[in-house]
Amino acid sequence: MSDHERPGAGVTLGLLAAWMLHDAEELATGPRWLTEHLPELRERFPGAPEALWRAMEDVDRREFTLAVGLMAAAVAAAAVAGHRSGGRSGFYQGALDGFGLHGLVHLAQAAAVRGYTPGSATSPLVVVPFTLWARHRLRRAGVLRRARVRDAALGLALAGAATAGAHAAARRLLRRSNRAQRAKAARKTAPAVGLMPWPFASVVLML
Repeated sequence: MSDHERPGAGVTLGLLAAWMLHDAEELATGPRWLTEHLPELRERFPGAPEALWRAMEDVDRREFTLAVGLMAAAVAAAAVAGHRSGGRSGFYQGALDGFGLHGLVHLAQAAAVRGYTPGSATSPLVVVPFTLWARHRLRRAGVLRRARVRDAALGLALAGAATAGAHAAARRLLRRSNRAQRAKAARKTAPAVGLMPWPFASVVLML
């Protein structure tokens, strides 16, 4: 592979940039869209499991934002791995394929609801074109791994699992933070005899 053919930073680190553009759309529209359209989705897809609807109801902006941050760390790691390896990294190529398939899922979701869904605007404009372009550059450099149906299914499954895992981790972190804040507030509001004016403290000690 010559230096001219070697995939540049646009191909590898560009994955993170493309992902950030895509998730900026999801972050801006996702929580509000879910709140407004959840009743409609329940009616349109009555066969979906109740656990799915409950999970969607529980997602708030803080969880959504934190989950996006956690996913950013994973995508950044994949992009850096791709950059350091000249695009050869299986981690990077798997993340790239998962990103592209994720965009196709967004388009399928928009088709299913016959309207806009969060992420469906940047999918045809950023996600899918970037993935095809990056794969083309990797192929020209001779480092693109052979695409197989099994690998595509695995990439899609990993992308879904990573998203679900990020939301689960975000929910746990927020619960832990909320408990710490409540405990701190309770300590601040708890009566302290040593800080009471001495006449009141003496009455308490006499009881």
